[in-house]
Amino acid sequence: MTEAEGSPPSKPRPRPRLRRSAPEAQLDQADDGQVDGDLPYTPGSARGALSHRAFRSVWLGTLASNIGTWMQNIALGVFAYQLTHSATYVAAIGLAQLGPLFLLAMVGGLLADIVDRKKLLIGCQVEQLAFSLALAWASSRPHPSALLVFLCVLAIGIGNALNAPVLSAVLPVLVPKRDMPGAVSLQSVQLNLSRVIGPAIGGLLLPVVDAWGIFILNAGTYGFAIYVIARAAMPKVVVTGESGRPISGIQRLLGGLAVARADPLVRYCLVTIFSVSFFCLGFIGLMPVIAARDLHINPAGAVYGGLYALFGLGAALGAVSVGTIFVGVDRTFLIRLGLTGFALCLGAFGLIREIWFAYPIVLVVGYAYFVMVTSLSTAIQAHIADEVRGRVMALWIMGFGGTVPFGLMAGGAIASATSVSTVVVGGALAALLIGALAWLRAPAVEDRTAGAV
Repeated sequence: MTEAEGSPPSKPRPRPRLRRSAPEAQLDQADDGQVDGDLPYTPGSARGALSHRAFRSVWLGTLASNIGTWMQNIALGVFAYQLTHSATYVAAIGLAQLGPLFLLAMVGGLLADIVDRKKLLIGCQVEQLAFSLALAWASSRPHPSALLVFLCVLAIGIGNALNAPVLSAVLPVLVPKRDMPGAVSLQSVQLNLSRVIGPAIGGLLLPVVDAWGIFILNAGTYGFAIYVIARAAMPKVVVTGESGRPISGIQRLLGGLAVARADPLVRYCLVTIFSVSFFCLGFIGLMPVIAARDLHINPAGAVYGGLYALFGLGAALGAVSVGTIFVGVDRTFLIRLGLTGFALCLGAFGLIREIWFAYPIVLVVGYAYFVMVTSLSTAIQAHIADEVRGRVMALWIMGFGGTVPFGLMAGGAIASATSVSTVVVGGALAALLIGALAWLRAPAVEDRTAGAV
């Protein structure tokens, strides 16, 4: 029996104020029927989200895909340097990976709201699988072409830029609204678990299978994601304007911006994530410089690997905490507390000169940062309507990932002119200011949805 054929809920439940399609309503009913017969769980928790089969399947499939992506990222950086011994080329490869995320996220968000989301997800996964295989072929040649490698990476980056908004839009609506906080928390956990697990596996396998072997393994993880997405039941969304008639053209493309301009909570969440990503996250890209200049360790050694892994572990723990131990805590308070804790710990990290003190500090930096990020993401996801979810989350992804390279470029210039500590401490001061504004002016998180545009 499929989820769409499940038994109706044993008791009525309030309906969210969304224009919902019949398949989506059936999916919610099936989920409720299934959960009512299971062991009790806390609504809104990570366990509650995982009790829904469609969410669980897609989450596991995309977790495998993200682990493969981070395996590939580790191998790609090493391969790019070995191929050219040029820092400029390595930076260009990084831009090919992340640049499309900033430039095309809005297009991906538009597509997420006007085409079948399952087909779009599968199409993006197929495109990335194909170009990962092409990258493996190009890198396995006796004399690899630097240009061909760059173009393959750029194509994979484009597929990821179109895929990220639709995945962000799909995962939370695979559960009833009461379990959305847990779903968003697990979405963040997925990103950070893959950031820890992927490099660890890639680092172990790289000497054995070479870079092109890692690229083939990554292609295999896309295949697994395609399989589970194809089998999952996903609700369909019909996009209409306020009059109930379909909308088109520029109004669709700018729908997310219109919601952000009109809704104080959406606007606050987006401005905060853009500001933190640009002003405060340069330390992540500059971590090798911090290791060499401030902590006096080898950036290519295992001690440095532990430093980066602890940041990722702290981030994963922070994300899962929002959907577990903090599930009943007011999200506005978590945003304020996370920003303040991140600012204070980041400042301490910028002043540390001993690696053994840096280890616990960077763990807490990652924890506080992702308590704040996951709380922001949960607030905006629970607030917006399905009809604009893809386009609003495209703006979120632009802020969360696409803005970071620009902040890194600015931070690199400042570090060259002064010191890397200036960048880290300056980011901490910026986070402290953003946190102070959150305590003074952050809008309360309400259980309603921003309307469609």
